[in-house]
Amino acid sequence: MRDPLLYNLFMDPALSAGLQDLDMPHTLRIAIAQINPTVGAIAQNCALIVKSALEAQQKGANICLFPELIVCGYPPEDLILKPKFIADCMQAALELATKLPPELACIIGTPYNIDRKVYNCALVMLGGRIQHIIPKTKLPNTGVFDEIRTFHGASTIPAPVEIWGVKCAIPICEDIWSADVCAAQAKMGAKIFLVPNGSPFWKGKNEQRMSVAQDRVRETGIPMVYANQVGGQDELVFDGASFVLNSQGKCVAQLPMFEVGVAVIPSPFGRGRSEAEGEGLSANSPLIRLSGTFSRGEKGEVESLYLACVVGLRDYVNKNRFKSVVLGLSGGIDSALCACIAVDALGKDRVHAVMMPYTYTAQDSLEDAAECAKNLGISYEIIPIAPAVEAMQNMLASHFLGTQTGLTEENLQSRVRGTILMALSNKFGHMVVTTGNKSEMAVGYCTLYGDMNGGFNPIKDLYKTEVFKVCAWLNDKTSLMPTRILTKPPSAELRPDQTDQDSLPPYEILDAILQALVEHERSVADIIAMGFDAATVQHVEKLLSRAEYKRRQAAPGVKLSIRNFDRDRRYPITNGYLSG
Repeated sequence: MRDPLLYNLFMDPALSAGLQDLDMPHTLRIAIAQINPTVGAIAQNCALIVKSALEAQQKGANICLFPELIVCGYPPEDLILKPKFIADCMQAALELATKLPPELACIIGTPYNIDRKVYNCALVMLGGRIQHIIPKTKLPNTGVFDEIRTFHGASTIPAPVEIWGVKCAIPICEDIWSADVCAAQAKMGAKIFLVPNGSPFWKGKNEQRMSVAQDRVRETGIPMVYANQVGGQDELVFDGASFVLNSQGKCVAQLPMFEVGVAVIPSPFGRGRSEAEGEGLSANSPLIRLSGTFSRGEKGEVESLYLACVVGLRDYVNKNRFKSVVLGLSGGIDSALCACIAVDALGKDRVHAVMMPYTYTAQDSLEDAAECAKNLGISYEIIPIAPAVEAMQNMLASHFLGTQTGLTEENLQSRVRGTILMALSNKFGHMVVTTGNKSEMAVGYCTLYGDMNGGFNPIKDLYKTEVFKVCAWLNDKTSLMPTRILTKPPSAELRPDQTDQDSLPPYEILDAILQALVEHERSVADIIAMGFDAATVQHVEKLLSRAEYKRRQAAPGVKLSIRNFDRDRRYPITNGYLSG
């Protein structure tokens, strides 16, 4: 049986009422709404859509292209399995159509129930009504994506729809990542591709998506407008970088990465021209500029990594309504970077740092932590942990009698620090920012219920060598970190004269091996053949495997690489397999 709401939508003879009174524009002026939704906040997202649509209209647009699933936010994950959620999204979409400027054709993404199957759809809203419903055909099921779990894909490729007299194809995100959808829509007479997207950031993603889009345009000779969302959603960060390709596949405009905004670009299609005359978007097309400059979206890799960390932390804190954050500032490079990220994300008044020294804390660390906090202008306190550590040692002394002092006693220090941070969180409502990097998380060089305590980790997917690169770039711009933080040997300072390299290979070697194991799934034999020491590679693989139980209990953190430890790499905890 056909869904009653959809049936009424298509069968209502009043559907097109009023459209004949709207003047056909001579030229399409297409707005890209690069905005930041919140998953599940349907009313809030709809208000943002209306605000952006009004801005697009004021800037002269007659079409406004929004990102994928903008009504509910992306990715909604298993919210899609709740019938009430789908009904709320559909009702919101119907109401939204009446609130948008009637002369502006808006392409709005939302889940939609058709014949009791839920689809990821783009709705074309014009004249106060929903004029077209276009379901997504290709459902991604790799890495962070699992849409096959929640959505149905269109059984046939949707035909182009007519907007202001122009046949517009609306392939949704994954639909352009293989050639068949766009090729079929081109054969059906499409004159332009309008592509709503929810495409998250990771290293190299901007170049990858641009290459895919250019392939589709060059195969078909049809220009493309590509709209992507901005903002953080749990581990994912969306970088925007929406763009426009002319019919030769040349990028003629691109919005900045990690910035929200509405920008308008012209199209040659419209009344008074045959569709065959349309040659695509011109490289010389006038643009309504965004934030004063309409620049290409690319940024350097190091800068984009830093900005992704900032956006990810900012939106995790704000969208989950935490008022502030607290972190342990140790005088080391990881916590210093996290403090900088937190200040850029939230402002200095919402960031609180605590130095928790013990017997093995170096004077250099005390000085560097204090100077870093002063440079950042953040709240800074010192809470010595010796009383708590010594009390726990005394409590356990009779139980540990006859054993050697070692890792257990070191971990007591870390767990006392973690307890202090959680107590401050509970008392004052701060979210704890945890500060471990990907190298440490990979090999288990971290303490459960100690330095792993926290609500979110902005650098969780940065290898240690990348931490140094980001900090060097940041300090070149700001000089916020004492130089010694960037130059001294990394240390957990849990025993006298300790350095990380007492337990681990040099980070340049460790990170290269880890990238081969994690990002590229190379075997031990393959990595040894690359020139690495056999015993070192075998040791690192064992550490990586054994630390899985720790990673399962770690705070979420920003995804920055093609394979992070949260969504992309799903290994069993109980696992007897080693490739070496």
